[in-house]
Amino acid sequence: MEENITEVVTSLVFQLAAIIFAVRIFGKLAVKIGIPSVLGELVAGIIIGPYALGCIPLPGFPHGIFPLNSPSLAVSPELYSFSTLASIILLFASGIETDLTLFLKYSVTGGIVGFGGVAASFLLGDVCSMILLKTSFMDVRSLFLGIMSTATSVGITARILSDRKKMDSPEGVTILAAAVFDDVLGIVLLAVVMGIVSALEGGVSLSGVKIGMIAFKAFAIWLVFTALCIFFSKYIARFVKLFGGTFDFSIAAFGVALVLAGIFEKQGLAMIIGAYTTGLALSGTDIAPVIQERIHGLYKFFVPIFFAVMGMSVNFGALMNKEVLIFGTVYTIAAVIAKIIGCGGPSLALGFNFKGALRIGTGMIPRGEVALIIAGIGLTAGIVNQELFGVVILMTLVTTLVAPPLLNVTLKIKGRGTKKDIKTAVAQQFVWDFKDDEIADLVIDMFLQDLRSEGFYVQMMNISDGLSQARKGNVSLSITETDSVVTIETDKEDMGFVKNEIYEVLLRLNKSLQTLEALHTTSSLQTALTSGENRVEPVLLKILDKSIIACDLKGKTKQEILDELVTLLEQSGKVTDRAKVLADIQAREAVMTTGLEKGIAIPHAKTDGITDMCIAIGIKKEGIDYTALDGQPSKIFVMIVSPKKNEAPQMQILSSLGGILSKNDTIEKILSVDTPEAVMETVKTAALKK
Repeated sequence: MEENITEVVTSLVFQLAAIIFAVRIFGKLAVKIGIPSVLGELVAGIIIGPYALGCIPLPGFPHGIFPLNSPSLAVSPELYSFSTLASIILLFASGIETDLTLFLKYSVTGGIVGFGGVAASFLLGDVCSMILLKTSFMDVRSLFLGIMSTATSVGITARILSDRKKMDSPEGVTILAAAVFDDVLGIVLLAVVMGIVSALEGGVSLSGVKIGMIAFKAFAIWLVFTALCIFFSKYIARFVKLFGGTFDFSIAAFGVALVLAGIFEKQGLAMIIGAYTTGLALSGTDIAPVIQERIHGLYKFFVPIFFAVMGMSVNFGALMNKEVLIFGTVYTIAAVIAKIIGCGGPSLALGFNFKGALRIGTGMIPRGEVALIIAGIGLTAGIVNQELFGVVILMTLVTTLVAPPLLNVTLKIKGRGTKKDIKTAVAQQFVWDFKDDEIADLVIDMFLQDLRSEGFYVQMMNISDGLSQARKGNVSLSITETDSVVTIETDKEDMGFVKNEIYEVLLRLNKSLQTLEALHTTSSLQTALTSGENRVEPVLLKILDKSIIACDLKGKTKQEILDELVTLLEQSGKVTDRAKVLADIQAREAVMTTGLEKGIAIPHAKTDGITDMCIAIGIKKEGIDYTALDGQPSKIFVMIVSPKKNEAPQMQILSSLGGILSKNDTIEKILSVDTPEAVMETVKTAALKK
């Protein structure tokens, strides 16, 4: 038994490794061609799964890395367990991301539109399967295909709305609010159908009255638990905070989700319903952004495994069957039409015109995660077979692919989407251009630190885009940094607090900068650059290129030398804006000279005018006045530039070069040679000696 367990675990380890690499490769490829990464992860599962490459015998794996377990459960129970845990994480995160305030504020409009989309999708999906499968409306297969048609993956739509600055438009707000109702109603329907399935498995014969009772019980369980969780959400938040820091209480919150998931499963409902309910309840608390950030690592690891396992469950051979393709095509067309009519139709009665209704309808088209989870539940329970599972996968793929171009087309149609001109209420903005990226960075860092000390929970929503969110109780701030411009959005009544806080930050920063003024009379820090103690960064030798080394600079002034070195840099092919590079180098020189001792000058800067880090070396044997620290002429010039937004060890390389050039014999050798090759060889030899 022990040996068998070891074999099972070893097999699982290899399977997880294969999935990790496959989903990331195909996910990146998907993004590269402009489609959501989730589709790439799904395709990765199909390709490496038991119905494709996964069953090919390999050394140590006579039946392949992913042997077929059974028609209803294609993968091993252990891997399926990982997938189930991933679905709980996914729905918990979806609940946390739900804007409960938006949900309540737009409950009427969003509820009507969402209900219309769910009703139309469920009816068309059920009727479609009823006709094609030649079965009854209440057949569990028809019910499941109806439910799988309801869920909306609004993440794709939200990205498009954000890119086109339509998030706060009447259509945008309605879509986002309706999508929340979509998911909630889909979850309720799933609870009802799972209750029916549980009754059937228990041998209960179903009449209309019994179905009504089962539906009432399932809905009641969901509603009671949801209401209780939302009502006690602050107490739940206080409870999880008892476990310690942000990482600890975030994991504890996920533990609560697991408990509720287990309770719902024990009641004959799906685990994902409990997970979503927990997330939805906590979404209105001040710890929601922190939990969202802290479980991001779990999400990035587990959720792609879920999509891969869903892909592995697709029998590609069965999917290519003529009847399945016809079924899938009809079902997909019905799913698209259902959202356009079901969501767009009611919006015509809610103040929208035809253009607005069309935008709302197309924005609700994409299906995604919830549809796949429901399909997986149905496949594992034996409710849907491989062919029907393939139909749902096809519908999910197609609706996700067609939605973005359709929505973009509708958004390009000129004119408002409402019957009357509506001025949407937006949060007030505080915008300040600090004229310098680094000053803006300092202000944001200090401001966020002050918010934390005030009891706010601060979340970095997107580090690369400079976007943060801070929440405390009912106060919510959105902080964006774009180059030197800082934008803070919040409610009107909180804007006074924001301005006062920024003012205090500026006062402290000004005091600190006055203290730092002493650096202008302190040379000890800068002369450390030419210290022999500096470590040599290995990447330095890879960046050096003889094509951007000049042994006889022509310039006679500092400005001419800098201009000549930038011209050298252009030969690297990495310069995209010559004027920008030169301006940033000159700006750095204006702060303090980069002319060091012993005839060395190392002008440097981070700039948006270059794609990758590069180094230019120039030699002027007779030297020029470069306003060096020791007052002596500078003869060896090393220009280092790197892009602002990308990681690059600029200061480490600068220190490395300073250390290499600190030796008198190295300086003499460089000044004695006449070719770029000889200069490179001298630098490399000196680097290896260190």
